[in-house]
Amino acid sequence: MESAAIGEEVPARDAAGRAPPRPVTLAEALPVWARIAALSFGGPAGQISVMHRVLVEEKRWISESRFLHALNFCTLLPGPEAQQLATYVGWLMHGTRGGLVAGGLFVLPGVVAIMALSWIYALYGNVGLVAGLFFGLKAAVLAVVAQAVLRIGRRALRGPVMVALAALSFVAIFFLDIPFPVIVLAAALVGYLGGRAGLPQFQAGGGHGSAAADDGPYLLADAELPQEHTSPGRTARVLALWAAIWLLPVAAILVLLGPGDIFGQIAVFFSKMAMVTFGGAYAVLTYVAQQAVDHYGWLRPGEMLDGLGMAETTPGPLIMVTQFVGFLAAYRAPGALPPLVAGTLGGLLTTWVTFAPCFLWIFVGAPYVERLRGNRALAAALAAITAAVVGVILNLAVWFALHTVFAEVRPVWLGPLRLDVPNLASLDPFALALTLGALVAVFRFGAGMLPTLAACSAAGVALRLSGLV
Repeated sequence: MESAAIGEEVPARDAAGRAPPRPVTLAEALPVWARIAALSFGGPAGQISVMHRVLVEEKRWISESRFLHALNFCTLLPGPEAQQLATYVGWLMHGTRGGLVAGGLFVLPGVVAIMALSWIYALYGNVGLVAGLFFGLKAAVLAVVAQAVLRIGRRALRGPVMVALAALSFVAIFFLDIPFPVIVLAAALVGYLGGRAGLPQFQAGGGHGSAAADDGPYLLADAELPQEHTSPGRTARVLALWAAIWLLPVAAILVLLGPGDIFGQIAVFFSKMAMVTFGGAYAVLTYVAQQAVDHYGWLRPGEMLDGLGMAETTPGPLIMVTQFVGFLAAYRAPGALPPLVAGTLGGLLTTWVTFAPCFLWIFVGAPYVERLRGNRALAAALAAITAAVVGVILNLAVWFALHTVFAEVRPVWLGPLRLDVPNLASLDPFALALTLGALVAVFRFGAGMLPTLAACSAAGVALRLSGLV
């Protein structure tokens, strides 16, 4: 069932005398989702932070506990958790149409930006202006991600047990190279057992249903259930519809062009990738780079890093780097098509098979997860997963910092421990100076995301055009 607006029954004012926001139609929500999409820089940590600030703190459309519950579920899914979180909240507010609007708009700026940069890259190479823009933006993005780690950590790590889970998660992935899915499963098991045992540390960590955790009132009350039900018939219909939307184009390409054609390869490879991308973009980039460079020969090694730079410094999910990969793959094997046309189609096909499954996971699974919010064991498991994800995001921030400031970073193994050791001689003083400047601007002076991005990008362009970098 669809709903034009939510919150028809207006809850009473809270103890501070605040009334909940008025009901919001989908048309009224659309510019807010567009704003979130335009500000979705900085990878998943920064994007989730932006959504939290707008949806929970500013608009008060959804409570903190419900926001975290949705985030916990999205971290379990393959694919970009930030885009899926936007889809989830949009679905909660306005049903399937709301999910499509929120999730679709979240991707759209990245699609346009990466496509434009892919054209420039194919036609002109890594020109000085573009390279300088990326150089400066990396420093700003690092500051945004660091800020997001702290903001999310403060909200998700309630109590020493959750802090310990985050720390163990960081050690496991940064020093022991344990795969992200293993970390998630271990955290879920610990949280589930703690919740079943009724341990208060896990109940407090989740924050679900805790009045203290939410500085109410909110448009979407915690007790309110979505209108879409969880009957087997509804689940089968949604599953069939979105599986067809995702896979019918893949089947048509394979029938018409064959699996050996470049478009057949793109459709099959990225469809498989969409089912195994647990842990966000960084967790799968090594696999994508290895296959695209070594197995298929679509890209040269340095080009994957160029694509990552594009995705890191444009709005949208970091996994949008795959559009750049699909673009270059088809651009270099266009067949009878003009290379730029083939590249454009290859990039769009990659985006389609990457993101169509995301809507399937949310529209099928979210109704069940919503009705299990009162389950203490499940809530504790999801809260433990969120704590573990904080540790993983911290790992990504450290990884990003090392590769931003140093030109060379190599893994060194000490028994079971792996250390990413930078070559100190490869320190880039200009990258370090820009990074420190961005961190001071964000943490000392409270500079906003867009001013920081603009200042660093301008500095990067100036340094590049002057020949200093």
